[in-house]
Amino acid sequence: MSNFLMTRRAMQAGVLLVGFGMALPAWAQEASRAEAVINVEGEGEASLAPNMAIMQLGVVSEDEAAEQALKSNTLAMAGVMKMLNTQGVADRDIQTSGFEITPRYQHVADDKQDGKAPKIDSYSVSNGLSVRVRDLAKLGGIIDGAVQLGVNQAGAIRFTNDKPELAINDARKQAMEDAIAKAKTLAEAAGVKLGRIVTINENASRPFEQTMMMKTSMARDMPMAPTPIAAGENNYRVTVNVTFALAQ
Repeated sequence: MSNFLMTRRAMQAGVLLVGFGMALPAWAQEASRAEAVINVEGEGEASLAPNMAIMQLGVVSEDEAAEQALKSNTLAMAGVMKMLNTQGVADRDIQTSGFEITPRYQHVADDKQDGKAPKIDSYSVSNGLSVRVRDLAKLGGIIDGAVQLGVNQAGAIRFTNDKPELAINDARKQAMEDAIAKAKTLAEAAGVKLGRIVTINENASRPFEQTMMMKTSMARDMPMAPTPIAAGENNYRVTVNVTFALAQ
């Protein structure tokens, strides 16, 4: 390789090193100036009247013979499901939530067992339904009709909304407005100005839905007044964490 080429390449390398060396102070100076920010939390809440109820209904039947217990249970549950359809509850809103056949054993003191296996006294058949009622005006009548047809177990009624998006979006807007107001107050108190929004994080919050407790067992032959129903309102809450840059 000629001395001319070697000299030229050495000069080019020197120019690159000088350029890189000149850039280092500028980069270090920029890195040392971390962006000043304000972190705030905003909260929003919106209410919406429920338009649907979800409840658990069950029939428990007992008999000395498992076959007879199953037959009685099947007839009662068939009547309940027919009544639900008559009240306008669609098949898609009726779902079996549990089915069980359980032997019942005689209770004998341990000192009288004499090593013998416990004797089956009877059988219990339990069949449960999860039901969505979309017409809340019919809910009380459905409960009364179900009990008269043999339902003797029930859980809590949960009042919910099939489309809560409008309330949730309203809560989101309120949460952002709250965060912006807080950030402005902090910036004004500190004597600085807000800049751009750097990050927004939403914290999911489960809606607070109204629940009505029902007795876990009911007697079908006891006199009943019409079941009162109060659906109230569901509250939807949203929390956001927002980071604002401070204007330079």
